[in-house]
Amino acid sequence: MLHDPSHYEPPAVIEEIRLHPRDKAVLRALAGDVAEIAALPVHQEKAALWRRLNDLDSVRPMVWVNEICWNEMNVDDELTLRTQHPWAQDQERALRRLLYQWRHLPGDMIVDDFLTCPLAIHSTDFGIIEDVDTIKMDKTSDICSRHFKILIKEPEDIQKIRMPVVTHDEKATEIRYQAMCEVYDGILPVRKSGQTHIWFTPWDYLIRWWGVQEAMLDIIARPDMVHAAVDRMVDAWMAELDQFVEQNLLSLDCNNTRVGSGGYGYVSALPGRDFEPTHLKPHNMWGCSNAQIFSDVSPDMHWAFALEHDLRWLQRWGLTYYGCCEPLDGKMDMLRRIPNLRKISVSPWCKPERAVHEIGRDYVISHKPNPAILAESQWDPVQARRNIRAFLDAAGGQCHVEFIMKDISTVRYHPQRLWDWTAIAMEEAER
Repeated sequence: MLHDPSHYEPPAVIEEIRLHPRDKAVLRALAGDVAEIAALPVHQEKAALWRRLNDLDSVRPMVWVNEICWNEMNVDDELTLRTQHPWAQDQERALRRLLYQWRHLPGDMIVDDFLTCPLAIHSTDFGIIEDVDTIKMDKTSDICSRHFKILIKEPEDIQKIRMPVVTHDEKATEIRYQAMCEVYDGILPVRKSGQTHIWFTPWDYLIRWWGVQEAMLDIIARPDMVHAAVDRMVDAWMAELDQFVEQNLLSLDCNNTRVGSGGYGYVSALPGRDFEPTHLKPHNMWGCSNAQIFSDVSPDMHWAFALEHDLRWLQRWGLTYYGCCEPLDGKMDMLRRIPNLRKISVSPWCKPERAVHEIGRDYVISHKPNPAILAESQWDPVQARRNIRAFLDAAGGQCHVEFIMKDISTVRYHPQRLWDWTAIAMEEAER
């Protein structure tokens, strides 16, 4: 999603971008490396494999790595920035990370033969700014422990959740676009891109304002209040989506855009027959949802207090992805009530045999291996292979599976662990 609904970020102040020749030279050199990689035929081959996976006609399991602890990845200054201008540094950081992943942990990643210029879209917050205390164990990391202070205590507090307002600063978009075109001229084309896949997850934000224990108890003690709060959150996301549509700010995600908490969105069913290339609609795209905090909530309550509310959102999309970290292997009867469901998250807390049995070949299994193996005091590649092999054996070669290594908080400053894991996963997937 383009913003975090629990924070307020003011619209960016965009000024003319004037780069020193040294900055421009750095970016052009990196873009040249990307262009060479993007020209390789393997990307078309991988795109076809991802498409067949999402079409439920998979050739083999697919492998992808994201949510990487980049603060621990720098080897031989591969990620060290050399530009000075802030805009150039943002460009350089993205290019260096892309090149790094391709060189060391590509899996089934795809590199586009163009660069993307995001539209300068701004969406206001949802009215409540989270109040949180944090503790960091590693100052270089974005990972921290959080203590959220309760902001929703009584039914009247639900009205603090407000409807967002979406704007597009066309001048800012054009400044960024022209700057990119000038820098990368003759190397890679530049394409403008609006809002692609939207991370829709009301409960992820409600618990920041409500409190985990408090919200779970209120499901029993004050169910009407809980229903009203979830409805209000869905209303806010729907209001935002309506503005994306009205202002023509959506862009396709049936490509190498991440879908849900899983892999790429390549699929034959999208954008579909009812498609206007100049004015995209939600039914041409992927939707998603989850309720991670409902890991130990019964299927009936999961349906009543989360998924039934989500259906207002999910039914607007062409295909949908459901789940993240919550174990869903015991809730398939509930998930089958989603009419356009295509992919289901199978987290490390699922029972593999039950998940495989319940899902079968009806949906894509988006399996999340446990990243804790990368954080052990000693790296154990043999165990990493056993874990991957065990899930594939449970699937029996009959299911449509993607391996998504994510939520990587640390590799103990040994990035080679992640390189090794990716290589092992690819070896097993291609067996």
